[in-house]
Amino acid sequence: MKTNKKNTKQGAVPALRFPKFKECGSWIYLRGNKVFKQISNKNHNSDLPILAISQEHGAVPRDLIDYKVIVSESGLENYKVVEVGDFIISLRSFQGGIEYSDYKGICSPAYVILRKRLDIENQFFKYYFKSHVFIQDLNKNLEGIRDGKMVSYKQFSEILLPIPSISDKREQQKIADCLSSIDALIKAAENKIDELKAHKKGLMQHLFPAEGKTVPEYRFPEFQDAGEWEQTTIGAICTISNGKSNVQDNVQNGKYPLFDRSEIIKTSNKFLFDCEAIIIPGEGRFIPKHYIGKFDLHQRAYALKDFTCHALFVYHYITAFSFILTQKAVKSTVLSLRMPILEAFPLLLPNNIQEQQKIADCLSSIDDLITAQANHLEALKIHKKGLMQQLFPNINDIEA
Repeated sequence: MKTNKKNTKQGAVPALRFPKFKECGSWIYLRGNKVFKQISNKNHNSDLPILAISQEHGAVPRDLIDYKVIVSESGLENYKVVEVGDFIISLRSFQGGIEYSDYKGICSPAYVILRKRLDIENQFFKYYFKSHVFIQDLNKNLEGIRDGKMVSYKQFSEILLPIPSISDKREQQKIADCLSSIDALIKAAENKIDELKAHKKGLMQHLFPAEGKTVPEYRFPEFQDAGEWEQTTIGAICTISNGKSNVQDNVQNGKYPLFDRSEIIKTSNKFLFDCEAIIIPGEGRFIPKHYIGKFDLHQRAYALKDFTCHALFVYHYITAFSFILTQKAVKSTVLSLRMPILEAFPLLLPNNIQEQQKIADCLSSIDDLITAQANHLEALKIHKKGLMQQLFPNINDIEA
């Protein structure tokens, strides 16, 4: 292929390079339209799967992610054919890069479909198009792009894309294989977390009495003859307090956790409570949190404290039956949990506090495994992100 200075730049090398390629010279940069062509093939009979295009999943059949959008037969006629190995520019590409398709299907005519012109390694560009280096360069070259505006093929054509070699794909393949192996580890870690969560859910169904029962299906041997569990309510076994803080109390890197309706824990420089507590949001999703120590609390959240039984047992019980709170909540723009509803939450309680402790310890040990696996997953993602920043050269580093 003939190239010229306008379409090609040379002199870039990544910060991290595999030893066998260190003597292979600098990478080259080619304009986007020299590497990829735009495809607008609408020649299909609508029997191909409709692809959903998202940052999280890439290009996948809508049925695989339960994505329901009704499209008329006449509307489908304008959909474009996507082949395996094609790339798709979406409305969010300026935020999350360009998506890759492992599937043949059709997609909305609003999307720009890219197909390689050169004999390049698709998987290499699958990773490069999701890298921080590319997204940063994309935005630098597309000043003025905002939500709702598509990156056009013309704009993509002006972007310089790095290639180790246009005659030898081995380095491209090596980089793709490296990142793919980390993806496999990430997927395995995600699957392990799902398995642990499913295991915990199954255990809770057996360790707590089913509806209409007063003893659980599974019981530790030493408590087999401990009798029936006692029917009570949340309001009868602890005190419930509202928070007094609001969003203005949230500060970055504050001294104390600030609990509100979000699953993300914020921080504050003051505390309202210093105790063991179960925190339940008063709006949205009623997912409980267990905490011991000083903490701040939003005015639309509740702190359950001063327990007459084992607090951690109660935490796991509420977690298992939180759907009851959702069913009883006041329906409005956002689900709202009123104090009387929370006080009346039904609870079955073993009379022996050692049995409460045993159940709490069992479920908490699985939580610890889930947390450890989640930390491992996050470390893998950080490692991959760091590698992607170093395995691809930065255009700003091109030698003059």
